[in-house]
Amino acid sequence: MSQTAPPVLSVRPTRALVDERLLVMVENLPPGSPVTLHSVHQSEDKDYWQAFGHYISDHEGSVSVAEDLSFGGTYQGKEPMGLLWSMRPVPGSRTGLRLRKMNVCSPMLVNISVYGGHVTEGFRELRPLASVLTERWYMAPGVKRTSVEERGIRGTLFIPPGPGPFPGLLDMWGGGGGLLEYRSALLASHGYMSLALEYFKPGELQTAELQLNYFETAFSVVREHPQVMPDRVGIFGLSLGSIVALRLAAESAVAKPSCCICISGSHFYPRDAIIGGVHGIAKGGFRKVRVDENNHQIWRDIGLPISSDPSKKLDVRRINCPVLLVNGLDDQNHATVEAAEDSTGTSSQLFTTANVSGSL
Repeated sequence: MSQTAPPVLSVRPTRALVDERLLVMVENLPPGSPVTLHSVHQSEDKDYWQAFGHYISDHEGSVSVAEDLSFGGTYQGKEPMGLLWSMRPVPGSRTGLRLRKMNVCSPMLVNISVYGGHVTEGFRELRPLASVLTERWYMAPGVKRTSVEERGIRGTLFIPPGPGPFPGLLDMWGGGGGLLEYRSALLASHGYMSLALEYFKPGELQTAELQLNYFETAFSVVREHPQVMPDRVGIFGLSLGSIVALRLAAESAVAKPSCCICISGSHFYPRDAIIGGVHGIAKGGFRKVRVDENNHQIWRDIGLPISSDPSKKLDVRRINCPVLLVNGLDDQNHATVEAAEDSTGTSSQLFTTANVSGSL
């Protein structure tokens, strides 16, 4: 591109929370010029992730990611956050990667660049027209992070800045185990006191023997905190964590959540089962696992057809708080959409289901 003034790339804000809207704009381009906006991030596992979109500058020589259409790349259409949500491992990466933040006390560094033409590969070998380094944080300034090892539970408590009182959340992840903090850190950044709960370590699921009282104790730790509104404590669960959340809401005499948010879960939980018992149900259906054209395992058939045996399911009619079920329509791990239809078909109007495109 021959021009007198070099292209100017602006990214606002350059330091922000991960869910804050990013405004990316390129100026001083020739009108009608094809360009590629590209983002790259090196994960804590030292793997590189990237996203890119193809744009055409307008009559003034400008491109706005928030306002203009991407004609190709890892996302298409008007996608203001496409340079973040569509990130994927760069070609040649290890298989089976997952992008997640383990150290919430440091930011995700994302380098955003603009290249001439519509580029699809070889970004490392090309010289960008302009670049900007941005910071994406899960933990806002002023949020307090405190390890919790009391009353037999393990986790990390995130407290928003200020005196409170705050609404509280018990935050539980899924069957991979371990302590994941980034969701609780972000929730605290938005004014919720949140306890990221570890209820078994990686690889311990089959031998985990935790009973309901472990989770009741964790719920009580949140509810009894002096900076928490005791009547506004909810439960946030993903996958196995959402199954536990529904069980607490349906069966616990101690934990009385004000709401439940359940992502990619179900209400299948045999009566009086321990955590390992839930895993045993899945293990019994492994013969239904199949492989797609990309050699990826498809697990969702394990939960199909939906059982009609009430002893294998939670009685969701006993839940007295609002429940939001969030499912991916392309979820290949669990039959979450079918499970949601089964649970809402027998429950009250307290259940709301949000089915979104893709997988979660």
